[in-house]
Amino acid sequence: MAQQTYEGEGRIGGVTFGHPAAFWVGVALVVGGVVAHLPMYLMGKDTHYRLVGMPMATPMKVGMAAILVGLAVSLYGLLPRFAPANADLVSRLRVSALDDAPLTPAHWGLLVTMMLAVTIDIMKPTALAFVMPGMTTEYGLKGPLNPTGTTPVAYVSLAGITGTVLGSFLWGWLGDRIGRRASILYAGIGFIGTSICGAMPTYSWNLVMCFVMGLAVGGMLPICYSLLAETIPARHRSWLMILVGADIAGAYIVTSWLASALVPTYSWRILWLIGLPTGVLFILLNRWIPESPRFLLANARDQEAHAVMKRFGAVIVPQQSSELAVEAKVQRRWSQLLSGELLWLTLIVGVLALGSGLVLFGFNLWIPSNLRKLGYTDADAILRNAAIIGFPLNFLVAWMYGFWSSKKTIILLSALTAAALFGFVFVGNEIVQNRGLLYLLLVIPIWGISSVVAVLSVYAAEIYPTRIRSRGSGFAAGASKAGGVAIIGLVAFGIAAPSIATVALIGAVPMALAVLLVALFGVETRQRRLEEITAEELGAARVVL
Repeated sequence: MAQQTYEGEGRIGGVTFGHPAAFWVGVALVVGGVVAHLPMYLMGKDTHYRLVGMPMATPMKVGMAAILVGLAVSLYGLLPRFAPANADLVSRLRVSALDDAPLTPAHWGLLVTMMLAVTIDIMKPTALAFVMPGMTTEYGLKGPLNPTGTTPVAYVSLAGITGTVLGSFLWGWLGDRIGRRASILYAGIGFIGTSICGAMPTYSWNLVMCFVMGLAVGGMLPICYSLLAETIPARHRSWLMILVGADIAGAYIVTSWLASALVPTYSWRILWLIGLPTGVLFILLNRWIPESPRFLLANARDQEAHAVMKRFGAVIVPQQSSELAVEAKVQRRWSQLLSGELLWLTLIVGVLALGSGLVLFGFNLWIPSNLRKLGYTDADAILRNAAIIGFPLNFLVAWMYGFWSSKKTIILLSALTAAALFGFVFVGNEIVQNRGLLYLLLVIPIWGISSVVAVLSVYAAEIYPTRIRSRGSGFAAGASKAGGVAIIGLVAFGIAAPSIATVALIGAVPMALAVLLVALFGVETRQRRLEEITAEELGAARVVL
């Protein structure tokens, strides 16, 4: 089979750029545009960095234009220079070589870099909780610290999470079109650009930038999972990806530490501005982020795939027939997720994602205020203890998913979550009489739901074919955030917090339905090759192993 040549593409650290000069020029423009905003921030030093009411200086306007141009130029730099002559062709290199390879320094470098990416990604929305008190005071917003304000501070959260929903779908499409690596790096550039939130003098501009920040955040995580699923050997894939997802707790620790260390001196704005150095650090680590070998092979980009597979210790073996031939039945479009063969799996992912989102942004969002209403003055300590009790179980979940059964692990976690929530439904406000039972029921929704989200993200990255894997992962991420949009929207528009029983029931029903769907239609992915899973789902003949 004739192979497409890519000799003109730039190579840095064993990875490629379609137009390297354009990429780095774009990055420089974005960084320069952010730096142009810093004088505005520094002007507020004598007033504890209060910028409200100050006019936007000319350098800021020039900087914003530079960021927009830089985003466009860097995207062009990430596009492959040549498209395959026939997009329907697939490579005949031996894909199973990727799963036969041992873990190498290249694998560990990718894992560490993706953990950093997840940490930076989660730090963005996590920072919202720490910046809103300062924003409420500076802009005179309506919130717990200022009940007489007119504009709800919750609009900030609503703008951010709405952006994550749209970003999940946008980057899901982008990851399948231009590649996993290109999409991840572009999200990182977005992190740099949106750090100008820290210099915005008006509340309206903060809303806009929080929405744009959400777009980048929503896209990073699902594409990271797609890249890891397609690169890590099958026998190590699941448990390592679960541990990467568990880094959500690490992101919270880092953000809370930065908030306590920096905000008293540099105000809430510093939590946005640190997006500049962290984003630049991530971009500079790009040499540890190769393109997905499977994505390259599925797009007949053999020469690039050969270089990446060699980097990961995979033995390159041509063969007469393609292990990726099953991909010929898959169309690169969103509707493929709802095709006859994949419809039930997409329904599983959607219900489980929506349920986890309703628990994460519903039950967990309102439980502090509900406990206080019941007389628990130490509500924060109770929730902290519940999280600490459950944290070690992250490692057990990683083992169960990777070495016991992915399908059974999802069923067990979902069933336990539904059972705990139904427990709150049945006990209701009477929970005040039994602190021991309260802890027992709290551990699962407080700790366990983050494990459900991590497991769901990994599962979605494993069950969809290579040609639509990013779309599938993006759908899972977007659906989980959609529940948050509904819940936070209620808060933003002044709807009172429901009782413990009501909010528990809202999350329990979809989680219980997810148990039934996974039991009936779920597929087992434990230590199985992605091509084998795809062939089974599409009813195709087994691929060559």
